[in-house]
Amino acid sequence: MTDIIFLDGGLGQEINKRSFNTKSHPLWSLKVMYDQPDIVLKVHLDFIQAGAKVLTLNNYTATLPRLQKYGDPKKFFKTHELASSIMQDAIKKANIHREEIDIAGCLPPLEASYVSSEALTFDESVKHYHELIMAQKNYVDLFLIETMSNISEAKAAISALLSFGLPALVSVTITDNFSNTLRSGEKLELAVKQLKESGASALMLNCSFPESIEHALPILAKSGLPFGAYANKFKSVKELSPGSTVDNLSERHDLSINKYLDFVYRWIDIGATIIGGCCEIGPSYISHLSSELQRSGHRLISVRQSNIFN
Repeated sequence: MTDIIFLDGGLGQEINKRSFNTKSHPLWSLKVMYDQPDIVLKVHLDFIQAGAKVLTLNNYTATLPRLQKYGDPKKFFKTHELASSIMQDAIKKANIHREEIDIAGCLPPLEASYVSSEALTFDESVKHYHELIMAQKNYVDLFLIETMSNISEAKAAISALLSFGLPALVSVTITDNFSNTLRSGEKLELAVKQLKESGASALMLNCSFPESIEHALPILAKSGLPFGAYANKFKSVKELSPGSTVDNLSERHDLSINKYLDFVYRWIDIGATIIGGCCEIGPSYISHLSSELQRSGHRLISVRQSNIFN
């Protein structure tokens, strides 16, 4: 039996898809949360009922740089408070013991996903991640650094977390051409080495093809750190430029629930112990993973039930 830290799925995309808005906003699911908070609550509830043990707040685009460009920076702290309040309501509605799950804060790319050229300097990034931690730390059990496209921004987020004495679970997004490189072009081997030296507690790959992740996971396995993956189901992310929206992206139709499960089993065979889903991997996928992994003898746990904090 293997203990698997079991994450939720593609929260932002699932929220966005359920919105009555015909066009997406650059703030993505954040805009939906402002306009239709009940959708966010229902998506959290669906992931809880699907069996997820680590639930992420709906605040991926709630960074000051993004709010300054596309929203209202004065709402920064209120936005994170709102995301937390909705999560708490979902947990109460699910009638689940709070101790059974983790609430994860989010430390995302500050300016844009996938586009490393948009990243701020290291010092600027550390400052912004410090503010993000301050805005969330009273509401969460841990933080996920996720969808990092370059080494410097990931290291800045780690540095900010360590200044609070908090563990850093770090996930990078890689190119989908089997080159084992971050979307910045930096080699994954170099990223793993530097992120481990910077104090990462765990390493993951996310928001990339499951095929690319499978090809790259052995590099994470060599790190000696807990590692895992949560893939997306996009055909490509090349069409998503800074300021554009997910309307430019399309969903794969060749990645069925059972095919995704097959990938997950192979990731576990490589040694992965952190599993979930990213964009377009919805509650039905997480529910299937939950039932099948447990049927196979695995125990699904939260981060706090693991040894990552030790």
